Amino acid sequence: MDIKFKKLNKTIVNCKKCPRLINYIKKISSEKRKQNMNETYWGKPVTGFGDKNAKLLILGLAPAAHGGTRTGRPFTGDKSSDFLFKCLFKTKISNLPYSLNLQDGLRLKSTYVTNILKCVPPGDKPMIEELNNCSEYFKSEISNLKNLNTIVTLGKVAFDNCIKFYKKNYYFPRKPKFEHGKIHLLPNNIKLISCYHPSPRNVNTKIISEKMMLGLFKKAKKLSTI
Repeated sequence: MDIKFKKLNKTIVNCKKCPRLINYIKKISSEKRKQNMNETYWGKPVTGFGDKNAKLLILGLAPAAHGGTRTGRPFTGDKSSDFLFKCLFKTKISNLPYSLNLQDGLRLKSTYVTNILKCVPPGDKPMIEELNNCSEYFKSEISNLKNLNTIVTLGKVAFDNCIKFYKKNYYFPRKPKFEHGKIHLLPNNIKLISCYHPSPRNVNTKIISEKMMLGLFKKAKKLSTI
């Protein structure tokens, strides 16, 4: 991995800026979930992963309590990742139809995956100060991805916070609204596609279907030219 990313990721993993979040991930990692009792949880802030020359960025809000926080990689080891990577594999963005752990051999084609917040917040509700603390890391990721031209946000909360980030760091007076599959132009000429979150609830209630997700990532591939 690029030396800038190595340095950034080391800083993220060692970050202690938000005591509430650090204490929460320690609690999760010690109490664990019944089916994961015999596993050692990652239990630290979770960095992004993928191709450092990526044209496409897949963006969530925060690691899942027993997904990324357990495995050490975003969208890894939970039901949301199962659905997401099945679709990424079928659209030839991923070399595997699953994302299980750091040793599974997963590779992405010109794509990087990260979260705006690097630690899971209690109740999935981050405080403004925590988002502000993490925004510099996200800003560095955007800066390091020199070929980036397209972002897919997974879920309305990730979309809203991505827009807030751009309003804070760029002149961006527009007020884009979340709509699945809609393309928005960001001020640094990056295209933003809003997408429903691939959560089990959204999948089971058919808010998002495999056909919808495949169509969206085919669109993202075409826009990003990967």
